[in-house]
Amino acid sequence: MPIYCGVDFHSRQQTIAWCDTRDGEIHFDKLAHQLDDVRAFYARFEGEVIVGLEASGYSNWFEDLLSELHHQVRVGNPAEVRARARARQKTDRRDAELLLDLLLKDEFPQIHRPSAASREALRLLRYRQRLVQLRTKTCNNLHAIALSAGVSLKAKLLTKAGRRRLNELTLSTEHRRQREEWLELIDQLQTRIQRADQELARLAADDDRVTRLQTHPGIGVQTALALVHTLEPLRRFANSRKVAAYVGLEPREYSSGDRQRFGRISKAGPRLLRYLLIEAAHHAVRHDPDLKRLYWQLLQKKNKGKAIVAVARRLLIRAYILWRDEIDYAEFLRRGVEVQSARKSK
Repeated sequence: MPIYCGVDFHSRQQTIAWCDTRDGEIHFDKLAHQLDDVRAFYARFEGEVIVGLEASGYSNWFEDLLSELHHQVRVGNPAEVRARARARQKTDRRDAELLLDLLLKDEFPQIHRPSAASREALRLLRYRQRLVQLRTKTCNNLHAIALSAGVSLKAKLLTKAGRRRLNELTLSTEHRRQREEWLELIDQLQTRIQRADQELARLAADDDRVTRLQTHPGIGVQTALALVHTLEPLRRFANSRKVAAYVGLEPREYSSGDRQRFGRISKAGPRLLRYLLIEAAHHAVRHDPDLKRLYWQLLQKKNKGKAIVAVARRLLIRAYILWRDEIDYAEFLRRGVEVQSARKSK
């Protein structure tokens, strides 16, 4: 007989409503993460233990702890959990009791959680992205210093010639000090970014799915890794439209009667993957004739932003097909030619 635990999880504390199905009695406990022994509390349960909590950005350590104790972890969709609440009052105790009730009735709105390996890969991708953002902010400060001296270096800032020109500028004492410190920070960031790139390249080389996706123009190491570790297992998705909706590239629909109207994309999904797909789309339109044609056709009716988002969605669907059918880009093009030939022959 399993033991069910509904946990209202916060960054510093958690409220637990648990029930041993052998006697049906419901108990309540409250743990402070810094003061109480969380491991000892959950380790005392024997047999099958099922723990349910809402999705949170601070619960990774807790989920790992429960996995070490061989307890089942179910992570719920917060919006769907809230929709099932019957009481108007909202407290930690009521929330924990609601989670326990959903577990007992087998109505818990569980969401997919990536594997430990996928979580580590995505953490590395997000870390690299933050380093690049810091480097961009640092470069912007150096551009501002150069412009204050009447010089515009643009894309040449980080080249040898650009850095030599930057060091030759006549600046005030404070600006000279800032210039040296900003350049030193950029060197440190470059080293860390290169180290992250090497680690990502190692992960990509060991995965046939990533290697296959990289054969498509525009899809590099980062985009391929983000696709694989965000979408796996791919069998979760019935078709390409489900994938686009999951990533947040599906347009919202506002239709009624005979009137059909589509709005902006939902953006409901992994932000990093969406960003990487849009960056990949900029490269894909320069090397893939079909995507280039689509982009220029959309530019006749829409602005550049909407056109490139549409290309990113098409690129995502292509990546889904490559992964699902276990084919590379060359095979994808060959199949497309065969389909076109069949249509012309009819």
